[in-house]
Parts: sequence; C-alpha cells; structure tokens
Amino acid sequence: MLNIDNITKGFGDQLLLDSTGFQINPGERVGLVGRNGHGKTTLLNLICGQDHPDDGMITYPSGYTLGFLTQKIEFFSKTILDEAMSGLRLEEREHYWKAEKILAGLGFEKDSFSMRPDQFSGGYQVRLNLAKVLVAEPDLLILDEPTNYLDIVSIRWISQFLISWPREVLLVTHDRSFMDHVVTHIAGIHRRKIKKIKGNTEKYYDQIAQDEEVYEKTRLNEEKRTKEIEVFISKFRAKARLANMVQSRIKTLEKTQSKEKLSQMKQLDFQFNYLPFAGKQILSIENLSFGWQKDQPLIDSFSLTVYPGDRVGIIGKNGKGKTTLLKLISQKLVPDTGDIKFNPGVQYDYFEQTNVQSLNDQFTIEEELMHSSTDIDRQTARNICGAMMFEKDAALKKIGVLSGGEKARVMLGKLLLTSLNLLLLDEPSNHLDIEACDSFVEALDQFEGAIAIVTHNEMFLHALANRLVVFKDDTVQVFEGTYQEFLDKEGWDDEVTVEKKIKSAGVSKKQLRQKKSEIINDKSKQTKPVKQKIQKLENDIEKNDILLNQVNEQLLDASKEQDGHKIQELSIELARLEKLNAHLYDELEIQMDLFDALEKTFNLQLAELEKEII
Repeated sequence: MLNIDNITKGFGDQLLLDSTGFQINPGERVGLVGRNGHGKTTLLNLICGQDHPDDGMITYPSGYTLGFLTQKIEFFSKTILDEAMSGLRLEEREHYWKAEKILAGLGFEKDSFSMRPDQFSGGYQVRLNLAKVLVAEPDLLILDEPTNYLDIVSIRWISQFLISWPREVLLVTHDRSFMDHVVTHIAGIHRRKIKKIKGNTEKYYDQIAQDEEVYEKTRLNEEKRTKEIEVFISKFRAKARLANMVQSRIKTLEKTQSKEKLSQMKQLDFQFNYLPFAGKQILSIENLSFGWQKDQPLIDSFSLTVYPGDRVGIIGKNGKGKTTLLKLISQKLVPDTGDIKFNPGVQYDYFEQTNVQSLNDQFTIEEELMHSSTDIDRQTARNICGAMMFEKDAALKKIGVLSGGEKARVMLGKLLLTSLNLLLLDEPSNHLDIEACDSFVEALDQFEGAIAIVTHNEMFLHALANRLVVFKDDTVQVFEGTYQEFLDKEGWDDEVTVEKKIKSAGVSKKQLRQKKSEIINDKSKQTKPVKQKIQKLENDIEKNDILLNQVNEQLLDASKEQDGHKIQELSIELARLEKLNAHLYDELEIQMDLFDALEKTFNLQLAELEKEII
C-alpha cells in the first residue's frame, strides 16, 4: 500500500500540489489524470524518489517495491535477454530463467532472445522496457504514457496484461478509452488537490463538476448570509434590547471564513474553419502503389474515394504504411504507380506527428502563427492563441520552453489559419491531455469537411470513424463501417491476449471452473449484505441531507423574522441532524472499507487460481 500524506510541492512561484494526498490500496489499478503542467509527472517523480515534496510524506511498508515504466526507451545490452535481465534485483542477477519467462509472457519468441533490441518495432521495445520492470516483481507498477507510439494491437494487448496484473498499478495516459478499460479507480489533480474515486474517468469528471457546483452554491449562500448578518448588525447595533443578538452575530462573522470564487478552468475552445465545397467527391485514389524498396511494396494497388463529410480512420500496426499513405495523399511523397486526384476547390492541411520539430524555438507562440501565414494580423494570431489556451502573456512564451503538449496545441492552432474542407491528421492526440483530447474530438465532430486520421486512440475511432483503411496481414483494405463494426466482424486476428491455456498439473478444466464458481458464489454471499448496508446508509444520508437543507432554510426565515424561540429550536435540530450525518458517514466508511477488503480477498483467491493457467 502506498500512502501520500498531505504533500506540498511547487517550483518557484508555481504551486502544483497543496497539502493533498491519497492512498493506493492492495489490488487497486489507479489512473492518474490532470491537465498537462498541473503536476502528474511531478507526482510520479515524488513517488519514485526522484524528487522530494516541500512538505508532507510519501510512505509504504518495508519491503514494498516500485517499478517505473517511463516513456524513455533506452537500451544498453546487446541482446533482448541481457536487456531484460538488467532489471533483475542484485541478488538475482544470474536468474536468467525469470527473464525468459517474462519475455515469453510478453509475446517474445525464444528464438528472438539473442537478437538486438533495436531490431524490434516500437511496440515490442515498449514490451522489453516493461519486461525490465516486471522481472523485479514490483508491488506497484507505475506507467507513464505507455501507449505513446504503440499500435492498436499492442495497446489492446497491454490493456489485457494490466487487467490481469495481480498487484497495484498507477497509470498515466492521454488515451481515455484505454484508461477506462484498465483502471479500478481514478486519482485526479485538480486545483492543486488530489481527489480519488472508484470508477472511470466519466464518473470522476462528473464528480468534479458536481463538487464545484456545490462549492459555488455554498459560497453564494454564505456570501448572502454574511451580508444579511452585516445588515442586522448595522441596523440593530444601537438597540440595547438586542445587544446579545448583535454580539452573537459579530462573533459569527469573526469566525466565518469566506470562500474564494473558483477561477475559471480554461478549456480548448475552437472550431476548424470550413471552406464550402459543392462537389460530390473530395479525392480519388486509383491503383496506388509505393514501397521504399521496389520489390517490397508497403501499399499495393490501393484505391479509395473520399466524399464530403467522410471520417476515414487509418488503422493498423506500426511500420505498415499508415503515415506513408497520408504523406502520399498530402503530396509529400510521390507514388511508384497510380494516381491521387483532388477535385477543384479542395483545400487541405496536414498535421504530422513529428512536425513539432518544424516549429521555430526562437519565436513566440504569437510569432510562430504570424509567420505561418501572410494573411493574418496580430489580433487574429492572439485570438487563435486564446483558443489554444495561450491567453494574454502566455502567447509571448518562446516555443523552445514549451512542453510536448503545448507544442502540439501550437500545431493545432496553425491548422486554424486557413479555411479547409479536408483535414489529414497523423496521431494528433499524442501529448494532449484527456481534457484537450475531448475538446479536439468535439471540434473534429463539428467540422463539416472530410477527415482522414491515423490514430491508435480507440476513443477517437469510436467517436469519429464511419469508414476505415485497414493495414492488416500485409495488405491494405477499405472497410465500409464503424470501428465497432470492424471489431465485431473482423477484429485483429493476430492480437495477443493475456488469456492463457489451462495447464494439466493434476487439475482438470472442469475442476478449475467449479472452483472458480465456488469462489464467485462465496464472494456474492459475503458482499451482498455489505452492499445492502451501504445502499441503506447512502439513502439515509440523502434523506438527512434534505432535512438539513429544510432546517437551514427555516433557520434563515426565523432569523429574518427575529423569532428567538424558533431559532433556538431549529439550532438544536440542526445540531442533531449534523451529528447524525457524521455518524452515518463514519458507518458508511466502515462498510465501504469492509466491502473493499472482501473484494480484495476474493480477487486474490481468483488471481491465485489464475496462476494455474499457463
């Protein structure tokens, strides 16, 4: 178990974390969310001991180990096996069989153990990085953007792997669908505090919105109440008969701490400029072929017609030709054979995943936009800066000091400079945080023109794609349908899952199924009464909250009417209800802890049963 207790951390005059914390309990898989620049990476560095909090503590039990999978891929050994063994603990450095077992579990063939790490694709290099972490058998597995630069098959594989991980996980990713599929809890950094909830990102963001709405209503009510007390004091200060009541209200005011109005959290708020197009077809591709080597074509005799309003998702493993296809369409590459014909009136732009390197580090954001087009003035550039969350002086930041996510937003801003009817996008969500991804998907959905997008983010595909170009089995085909229809009808044939075969170590498949059924039934019997208690407590709290609101309103009315007797009665009732609520919340916490403990116990039993699976 990891405990982050009341930590504070800042850099210069920027405070990122303010007296906050949370726990990661046994068996939990926690997704860490928050805007870029709000402290996610800082928090990971604090947990891993690469940095230290200004105040507060991060603790875990003696012998509890952490395994940190970073975005950085760097290899020092000559072979896959030696690289994996480099992650073994010092006392186990010769235990090569542990590394072999992990590599095999991650999908490496035994024949590949003697190959060089750089001979493998990005997806398998990430798996090798993961192997180095896993051989040490950490209690807490920490992953920072593990899906960056992975293809869909690798992403789907790693999600199944993490779901089967028997211990704790802390995950940072911009891929919302991946996170929701994997985690049991969300911990979010918001307004320098960390809030953890059980559930997915949707539940977390709904809870944040609800909390802020309640905070604002409470702040306004308290502000109103304060003004009423001030008026009362001012009006009756000179009345000797009401001196006690006046003094009581003065003391109330002295004790009252006014709530600050919440600052507005800026969201990406933009739309692409659409250039009207009256034609029936945007472009047509006929018998297109291309290869870096003549006898090994990446794309062979491929044809596609793109229509106005199309959302074409281009999917497949890395290195199979997805980005190459976009570069051919955008005329950055010349095909070996075939034609790409744009209809008159088509205006397109191309977002390239590596194109952030084209930004001038010496320019400010404003200057970068102004130098990108001769048709915009300073005010237009500032407007686009604002839409990309670079308001006021932030627009004067140098490109060279920006984070990867901020540079990606600058690149998106440059797409807004021209009216378009075709967007060509290559991995546009890399480096964007979850909130920015949500806004970006919404802007794409509202764009009236056609879109061709290379992405491994399944949320984008589910939300947008109505047609697919699928690179699969060394071919490229057009699939007429949504991404979900593709998964239902075809799917990824060679997708490696974490599901394994039952081994026959004296236990038959039937016996294992029976044992699993017994554990599930026992779990249901023991957790059901606890769930019922939790439900009753939640209902009682809800009813009590309604009564509390009613008494508060009555107390306010009695105060206006200066009914001292009624005020006294209602104050006693209010204290009783508040005491009852405190008791109910305490009992709810006890029952929820009990439920979590039971869940953990039975989940561990099921995990032990799964160890009999090879």
